[in-house]
Amino acid sequence: MDRIDKKILNILQENGRITNAKLSRMVGISAPATLERVKRLETAGVISHFTAVVDPEKVGFSIMVIVSITLSLSKLSSVPLIKEKFSELDEVVECYQIAGAHDFILKVIAKDIKAYAEFMNQKLTRIQGIQSIQSSFVIDSPKDKKIFVLETGE
Repeated sequence: MDRIDKKILNILQENGRITNAKLSRMVGISAPATLERVKRLETAGVISHFTAVVDPEKVGFSIMVIVSITLSLSKLSSVPLIKEKFSELDEVVECYQIAGAHDFILKVIAKDIKAYAEFMNQKLTRIQGIQSIQSSFVIDSPKDKKIFVLETGE
């Protein structure tokens, strides 16, 4: 990956809807060459997908919760099944297996506190192998950015 690929990635992270013509002008190569590079980055899995980022509150999801999960030591062999269960839950928008005081961190969105309680009681607590669940309610997210800058050497 050269500096032009990194420039392309930096620009696409900021604006995935940019036209190929504008992108090519910004990186200083022809439009066909730019399109070829983007396709190559997609094929290589460097660009995993393009998506729209939706504001949860504007579509009726007013609660965001960071959920810390600790597994029962006797159920550590069940980790693949537990990961699968987490991925099946629509309320879970991000899931991280971590090392430290807990085993998983989940980012959960819900319409309101009642919906979150229902999620906890009807879905999360029914997953075999969970020893403890700790919920932290998000009050504000002053930085919620999925973008990271790639150094281009310029």
